[in-house]
Amino acid sequence: MKSQQNIAVFCASSPQVPKKYFDASRKATEVLVKSGYGIIYGGGGQGLMGAVANEALKHNGTITGIIPRFMVEVEWQHKDVKDMILVETMHQRKELMVQKSSGILVLPGGIGTMEELFEVLSLKKLGKYSYPAIILNTDGFYDGLLTLFQKMTQEKFMRPIHNQMWTIVDEPTDIIKALQSATLWGKDAINFAAL
Repeated sequence: MKSQQNIAVFCASSPQVPKKYFDASRKATEVLVKSGYGIIYGGGGQGLMGAVANEALKHNGTITGIIPRFMVEVEWQHKDVKDMILVETMHQRKELMVQKSSGILVLPGGIGTMEELFEVLSLKKLGKYSYPAIILNTDGFYDGLLTLFQKMTQEKFMRPIHNQMWTIVDEPTDIIKALQSATLWGKDAINFAAL
C-alpha cells in the first residue's frame, strides 16, 4: 500500500483577514483531503490555520499540527487536532514541517508565511528540497511578490530558471494538477544556485 503524501500548508493565523481568503483556504483543504493528501500545518486554531484544520477534520482528513510550546501556553493551538507535535522553537516547527512534507502549499499570509515560503525556496535553490511549492494567488494576493521575483530576475539577483521553483495557481481546484505536474527540483539544482 502506498504511503500517504503530506502537504505542508503555510498560511495566516490572523482571524481578521477578508472572508474570501477563508473561503479559498477551506476549498484548498477540501481539495487536498479528497485527493488523498495528508496535511501538516502550524497547529493554530485561528485565522486561515484554524480554517484549514476545521475543514480537514470536517472531511475526516489526516492532519498534523506542529506548534512551539510557548504558543500552547497561550492557548493558540487547535484543541481538536489530536496529532499535535510540540517543539521548542519556531525554527524547529518550520524544519519539521518541511521534513515531513512531500510538497508545500502557500496560502495568503503575513510575515510568518513569507518566512516559511522563502526558507523553502532557499532550500530548493540549493537542491535541499525537491518537492513542489505551490502558491495559491487568491484574488491576486501574491501579484506584488511575483513582480518582485521578476525584478530579481531582470536585475540578475537570480536566474530565470529559479522561477521554476514554484507554481502559481489562482484557484484551489488547480492545486492537485499543479502538485502532480510540478517538476521535481533535484540535487543538481546546486549547479544553478550561483549566478
